[in-house]
Amino acid sequence: MNRSICVCLEFLTEALREKIEKAAAAEGFTVCFAENEEDARAHLADCEILFAHSVPLVQAAPATLKWYCCAYAGVDPYCRNDGIFANPDCLLSNSSGAYGVTIAEHILMVALMLLRRMPEYQETVRRRGWENSLPIRSIRSSRITVLGAGNIGSTFASRARGFEPERITGVSRSGIAREAVYDEMLPFSRLDEVLPRTDILVMALPGTPETVGLLSRERLALLPAHAIVINVGRGTALDQDALMDALNHDRLGGAALDVMMPEPLPPDHPLWNTRHLIITPHIAGNMTLGYTCERAVEMFCEDLKNYAEGRPLLRLVDRSRGY
Repeated sequence: MNRSICVCLEFLTEALREKIEKAAAAEGFTVCFAENEEDARAHLADCEILFAHSVPLVQAAPATLKWYCCAYAGVDPYCRNDGIFANPDCLLSNSSGAYGVTIAEHILMVALMLLRRMPEYQETVRRRGWENSLPIRSIRSSRITVLGAGNIGSTFASRARGFEPERITGVSRSGIAREAVYDEMLPFSRLDEVLPRTDILVMALPGTPETVGLLSRERLALLPAHAIVINVGRGTALDQDALMDALNHDRLGGAALDVMMPEPLPPDHPLWNTRHLIITPHIAGNMTLGYTCERAVEMFCEDLKNYAEGRPLLRLVDRSRGY
């Protein structure tokens, strides 16, 4: 019996295609590389494995699909709806581990921009002005809290360590430290305790029912007035209206949002006019960095071997938890 894999990814180079083909052939699979979703739909009936990042393709796949590998790290759209898979036993895995580098660099970029007042200086230069006396701050000696201490949060923490912060605190669902980069690790239940001693709050949370509204209006009010907030996880994790209110009334030092509600952000949304805010259109983890693309393919090939040989997938998602 012919065992088939359908791959529908826009970032594949010839070398990455060859890597997938070689790994598939070693395990007795053939590969169909679809150029677009319409092309992929023609092959769904025959494929046992789908490697893509498309909700419509998963919804269109028949019950013969046994494993869907999502090229993204966040898989909440596939966990919210139990009926999205025609085969309820279809395995779901993600590409967590491919995005830490690119998103950590994005976090550092916007953190430094906020601390060094780059948005204001950019506006000054745009007006051809020469104001150069705005007070700046440093990551050095700052107190960093990483809310969501998975691969992305921990990769950032390891990079931030080189800037000599005073302390890096991780906050996670379990409160168990899995990386040595943190000075302390706390569970969600102790978040209120750490917020008042936070200078830089980095949010890298998955989209689960447990994380919705985790940074509420009341918790935002616990942050010092000079604190900055950076969200690269999910827009649902914070009270956006409360954030805008705090920024516009100088109750926060600044914020950077790569994720928000809704996406895309409408042109008339008040976030566009919020003070001390950097907005990026969900690009921190875009599949444009070579390392990210290569790592996603490497991880798929690793788990393809596990799948073919009957071993558990290394990046299997627990749909009840959402990650």
